[in-house]
Amino acid sequence: MLLLLLVSVTALSMAWYGQRRVRTLEQELVRRQQDSAGQAAEAQLLAKQAQELSRDAVAKVTLTESRLAEITAQRGQLEELIQSLSRARDENLVVDIDAGIRVALQQTAITGSAAPLVAALKAADERLARVSQPRLEPVRRAIARDLDRVKAVSVADIASLAIKLDEAARLVDEAPLQVLDPQRLAEAKAPRAVARVAPSPASAAASAAPVGGLRAELGDWWQGLWAETRTLLRVTRIDQPQAMLLAPEQGFFLRENLKLRLLNARLALMSRQFDTAQSDLQAAVAAVDNYFDRGARKTQLLTELLRSVVPQARQAGVPRPDDTLAALTTAAAGR
Repeated sequence: MLLLLLVSVTALSMAWYGQRRVRTLEQELVRRQQDSAGQAAEAQLLAKQAQELSRDAVAKVTLTESRLAEITAQRGQLEELIQSLSRARDENLVVDIDAGIRVALQQTAITGSAAPLVAALKAADERLARVSQPRLEPVRRAIARDLDRVKAVSVADIASLAIKLDEAARLVDEAPLQVLDPQRLAEAKAPRAVARVAPSPASAAASAAPVGGLRAELGDWWQGLWAETRTLLRVTRIDQPQAMLLAPEQGFFLRENLKLRLLNARLALMSRQFDTAQSDLQAAVAAVDNYFDRGARKTQLLTELLRSVVPQARQAGVPRPDDTLAALTTAAAGR
């Protein structure tokens, strides 16, 4: 009986313990199920959020791709526009330089001076240097070659030649003629007239005596007569006989005519008419050689001055910048 009771108690205890264990397991299972349900709900919520985020991301990626495509297209268009502008700028620069050089060629042809062409070539080289475009480097090399060729040409210095002609015109009035003109004749007679007017101390002392005074007056009269007689006859060597056919009074007109020749030569040089200047200068040199006293210092200075002007007053052929024009044509054609 006691054993049965013990067994019963043990069975009850085990049953209670088993039931308690089952309840605990059930509670744990319920709790875990609840946790799983909460986690599943949370996972579902997270999945929904992730799905929404994924949709947003896809939308953003799609928008980004479309914007990237637009930017790529715009970049391509911008690059094409920049290249087009660059080509247009280069073409405009080439056309502008070509026009400037051709205008400088016309100015050089009109004035006969290489200064406009040199200035145009230098300005073109400076503009190309600022652009620094590799495809235009052949143009710069051609400009450098043509610039050296143009600078090597000796061009007449019109300003210095004009100054020399002004000095020659001044010497025309001072250089003596071969024929004795009225001005030189008056200068030649002036000392003798003064000598006759101013008596010497010896004649003044002798004037106290009647005989001595008469002798002194006769001596002065004889000296004056001899001086006048000497002016009537002059023996000189004349290499140009036509110079003696010029009347003394015509010396003024000869000098004025010669100065007009020099003035015409000066105006011809200023207007770049070198043939006319050469003709006037040759005529002026011939007039100086024919009618002026070659032994006088002023005549020699005048002759040297005119002969130094003659070889410089010539037209110098300024070379055409053909290399530069050919390079510009090639660059404008895009080759």
